[in-house]
Amino acid sequence: MADRDTFSGEHLGLEGIAEHHRDLGSSLTLYFSARSPSYEVRFFGYTPAKVANELGERLDEADLTSSLTVLASVEAAFRIDYLQRCERLGEDPLSRAFRKINETKRKRVSLEGDIFAAWVDNFPGTRKIIGDLRGAFKFRHWLAHGRYWTPKFPRYDFNSIFELAELALNSLRFSTLE
Repeated sequence: MADRDTFSGEHLGLEGIAEHHRDLGSSLTLYFSARSPSYEVRFFGYTPAKVANELGERLDEADLTSSLTVLASVEAAFRIDYLQRCERLGEDPLSRAFRKINETKRKRVSLEGDIFAAWVDNFPGTRKIIGDLRGAFKFRHWLAHGRYWTPKFPRYDFNSIFELAELALNSLRFSTLE
């Protein structure tokens, strides 16, 4: 596996993402309040309803971008686990399946088509959580590709994405945790 990229060490953990999300919400709420030093200038001529509406829009956008970051972190965890299982030459069924995938796909391995499928094939008990992740990743694709089409899946929010990510990362036995 000498041709693989090195790990940057910069991927975010869930707690850091949650803290950042909370800070964004608090900062926006303060900025849109009369306590903000720039309130009188920034919102001159606004009605209280218009200020509240704009705050809601900003908080909704923060929710979406934080959700995207959580799902990117989940993808990183699965890909790191995949690469480590390939390198460590473990004898467990998932590591063997990953090495077989790596023989043909190398860097073109698909998270959903290859990695998720191998988890389900080797640990059938993961079918529900992987299915839920697949649904969330449809949402991620919609976010990451500009939201230009009307989605045909349920809309997620930060809390539901975060809870799913936490469940997945705490339930599945990643090689980094063994």
